[in-house]
Amino acid sequence: MPTVFEILHKDAAGRIGKLTTPHGVVETPTVMPVINPNIQTIPAHEMRSFGAQILITNSYIISRKDELREVALKDGLHALLGFNGPIMTDSGSFQLSVYGDVEVTNEQIIDFQQKIGTDIGVPLDIPTAPDVSRDQAESELEITLERLKEARSMVKEGMLLAGPVQGSTYYDLRQYSAEELTPHNFDVYPIGAVVPLMENYRYAELVDVIVASKKGLSPVVPVHLFGAGHPMMFALAVALGCDLFDSAAYALYAKDGRYITTSGTYHIEDLSYLPCCCPVCLEHTAEEIKKAPNKVELLARHNLYVTFQEINLIKQSIREGNLLELVDMRCRSHPSMVEALKRLYSHVDWIETLDPASKSTFFYTGPESGLRPEIKRYSDRLGRLEIKGKVLISAFPIRKSEEYDQYLRFKPPIGTYPIELSEVYPFNAEVPESIDYEAMDKALLNTIDLMSRNADAQFTFICDESVANHPRFTELPENVEVIIRGSSDAFSSQL
Repeated sequence: MPTVFEILHKDAAGRIGKLTTPHGVVETPTVMPVINPNIQTIPAHEMRSFGAQILITNSYIISRKDELREVALKDGLHALLGFNGPIMTDSGSFQLSVYGDVEVTNEQIIDFQQKIGTDIGVPLDIPTAPDVSRDQAESELEITLERLKEARSMVKEGMLLAGPVQGSTYYDLRQYSAEELTPHNFDVYPIGAVVPLMENYRYAELVDVIVASKKGLSPVVPVHLFGAGHPMMFALAVALGCDLFDSAAYALYAKDGRYITTSGTYHIEDLSYLPCCCPVCLEHTAEEIKKAPNKVELLARHNLYVTFQEINLIKQSIREGNLLELVDMRCRSHPSMVEALKRLYSHVDWIETLDPASKSTFFYTGPESGLRPEIKRYSDRLGRLEIKGKVLISAFPIRKSEEYDQYLRFKPPIGTYPIELSEVYPFNAEVPESIDYEAMDKALLNTIDLMSRNADAQFTFICDESVANHPRFTELPENVEVIIRGSSDAFSSQL
């Protein structure tokens, strides 16, 4: 059965899509809860009640345990777990990364996954850890590529096949890996071996790994970020084009007494109040959960509710065109996430090629707003504006008269634009009265560029001291007439 991945809505590099599998259609972005085939903290058959459409489990563990293997081979994977929706299975690569070896070959594990009725199978790739030598990364990548191509030749129909992108923290190897896999038409492309980066809060490097991998892939294939389970970073990863996540965090954190939120994690013993309105938190106090005999299960349920609540919010943000505003909010939760936000915008040239040109309203949320793809797009297109005659540029609302031939509005972080575009995205931006240095700098750079491109025009620039006191203001062409007013002296109020 051919894979169908249909993209329905887009924002930044993120998208809402539909992935067709043998056991049904999955709407992305979404999380695949990890199900331990030995011990299910929450039974698989209950996962739909939290919002789960697809699960992931470990085919290697199932293959190594007699009672699990026999049931899976006889009745199928879905009967074993008690879940009738799509199921993805890992191959044992995680165990390979932890223990250094597994008692199965690539051919054997692919064959086993097919026999038990896996919806999305994974070859036995080598998850090369961050910071290894380049020689090791290259050597292991070549083995991975050989195994993936072998698996592709084995799987012709029925089971969908994942093609993990490896390459450690060598970004050129990540892109090379993706480019090598693309012609073989894998159904899902996981980005592997990134858990150590997330565990050590190296989110900026994670951004680079994702972007390098995405650049080597077709923009229309589904991408899975292996091992990403904390909702704090989902919006960031989705904005970079990741569609699937898998999470054992809900259960692992619960066993350690940890309570997940979208801005971080608390230890339940440190909580006096529960900052959540999920069913678990509505029905229990913090003290009751601490003393409950089923504390682990209660925490796991809360963690799942929070996880899928965030996924739904991300989807709604994509539909409304304000995903980057959500990313900005989530990245303020930790210094390493702020660094990741900055790193995201270092790739703005790439993001701009994928970001829709028209959305609802641009909301200014901080210094990084001036780095967004919408601002870059306008900067790149300043040459399309033809400005002639006497021109008024105003940082205040304007009342037209016959004194000027053209009227332009100055608004950080965009810069200067014709007032006729004021209700068009992104010129309809909502910005605070007090603008930071970076946003003002970007606006003045664009204004200076516009003036330079239309040197024959006669510009009058009306602004207040917050604009005039910026160092970049001194770079305005000498023939520009400058009028500095207080905010209360603005031209009368309506366009």
